[in-house]
Amino acid sequence: MSLSGRIALVTGAGRGIGRSIALGLAEDGADVAVNYRRDEASANEVVAAITAMGRRAIAVQGSVDSYEDDEAMVAKVIEALGPVGILVHNAGIASRGQSVVDTEPRELNRVMATHALAGHYLSKLVLPGMKGQSRGDIVMISSAATKSLRGNGAPYNMAKAALEALAYTLAKEARPDGIRVNIVAPGLVETEMGRRLMRASAGVEDLRDLDASMPFGRVCQPEDVANAVRFFVSEQNTYLTGERVYVDGGGPASSF
Repeated sequence: MSLSGRIALVTGAGRGIGRSIALGLAEDGADVAVNYRRDEASANEVVAAITAMGRRAIAVQGSVDSYEDDEAMVAKVIEALGPVGILVHNAGIASRGQSVVDTEPRELNRVMATHALAGHYLSKLVLPGMKGQSRGDIVMISSAATKSLRGNGAPYNMAKAALEALAYTLAKEARPDGIRVNIVAPGLVETEMGRRLMRASAGVEDLRDLDASMPFGRVCQPEDVANAVRFFVSEQNTYLTGERVYVDGGGPASSF
């Protein structure tokens, strides 16, 4: 239980990748704050699963793109659990697949705020409490989109690239205080967001239909991403900061 006594805040933790990260950190001994924006019932289910492990957990509502919401959320976590020692910024939204010319400014602002600005807000708010601890960890959940930067996805590509720039910068600033900052960047993952993406872009209803064409014969699962996060924040990671790991099986299977 290498995370025993540590307190984690995971954004977008009510379902999908965030849910698996929250549960994985709890399995490793952490107490966990489960952030959600709208789906309170799902967040409460994650909290119940964590408390069943004997860990402390709370659900904290907040739209991460709002600094005021983030401020209130972090204050609630500190009051209920204590200072955050592990921040995993996972909450995210997709862009609509439009060209730069056809993208509305409102969409660009919202996607950038949810990913990159929220990462900045949350880091600013948790860092003072982290600096007083023997160790701190921040993990930004990015995307393999930063590897390809395909067309018709500028808001998402820009947001994830900016989030990574934040992580690399923060890794240098926080290192003297014993805080490690790293990036986990998944490819297609079997989540509701992944299913919507493939339904819209390729007409695929069941992601299991893609298994044969994927690395290692299967679509990436939320637990695969969670395992990378669990390593970065664990006692096994003694010397890695400012690093990015792509969780995409090495890229499309056809490239092997």
